[in-house]
Amino acid sequence: MYTFIVILILLVCVALALAVLVQNSKGGGLAANFSAPNQVLGVRKTTETIEKITWGLAIALVVLSLAATMAIPRHSVEGNLNTEVDVTAAKSVTPTPAATAPVATDVAPAPEAE
Repeated sequence: MYTFIVILILLVCVALALAVLVQNSKGGGLAANFSAPNQVLGVRKTTETIEKITWGLAIALVVLSLAATMAIPRHSVEGNLNTEVDVTAAKSVTPTPAATAPVATDVAPAPEAE
């Protein structure tokens, strides 16, 4: 569930960035290229529509962030320590001098060339 919410947050962030880039700034913006005299496909003003989309995406981002906070997987610290590290096994392993001695092999040496 948490992963799904995080993916939704990323999608909303990308859509919000695009909506902000399309908005009409002081000098025009990208929305100015697509609007005739403030009416496109029956919409009175594209700037109002884009502003509403931006507000909706911002609210969705806040709600999804709160939902992600509530959906964070929580595990007990004691349970994680016991499953990840076996403390008794780590204490019982001690290096021995035989472990550092060279290992003999049963492979015969190669014959010398004359």
